[in-house]
Amino acid sequence: MTTKPLNVLFLCTHNSARSILAEALLNHLGGARFRAYSAGSSPRANQQPHPLGLDVLRHAGIDVAGLHSKSWDAFADAQAPQMDLIITVCDNAAGEVCPVWPGHPATAHWSYADPSEGDLGEEHKREAFRQTLLAMKRRLELFISLPDDKLHAALLQTSARALAHA
Repeated sequence: MTTKPLNVLFLCTHNSARSILAEALLNHLGGARFRAYSAGSSPRANQQPHPLGLDVLRHAGIDVAGLHSKSWDAFADAQAPQMDLIITVCDNAAGEVCPVWPGHPATAHWSYADPSEGDLGEEHKREAFRQTLLAMKRRLELFISLPDDKLHAALLQTSARALAHA
C-alpha cells in the first residue's frame, strides 16, 4: 500500500450512532493506514451524534473531537475526499439507493443493531452502545490487520465483505 491512507466511509440512516462509532473507532485503531468518515442517508434536521455513543467512546479513550452528523451528499461531490471503501452499518441504509460515488469505491455491509432503539432505560442503552462498540472493534481489528495486498483496490470489496461474517 502507498503512504496514502485508505479512505473508509461508514453509512447509516441518521449518522448519529453506529456510523459515528465506526468512524471514531477506525480513526483510533487504524493509524496512518486508514482515514474514516461517516454520514447518513437522511439525518434529521439539527441531528447530532447520540450522547450515549459519545460517552461510550470517551470512556473507551477514543477522541470524539470533530464528530458530527452529516448527509452522505457531503461525500458525493468532486471536492470531497475520494473513498476507497464504503461500509453500511445499518440494514436500512444498506437497502437505500446510494449516490454515485466519485472513483467507484468498493462497498460492503456490516450489520449492527441500533443501540439507540427501544424504550429501555439509559443504563441499558449505554450497555447496548458499549456492546456495539465492542462488536465493531473486533471486526475493525480484523480489517486493519489485513495485509496490504488484501486492501488493494481489486480485492478490497471481497476482503471487506468477507468480514461481514466475522
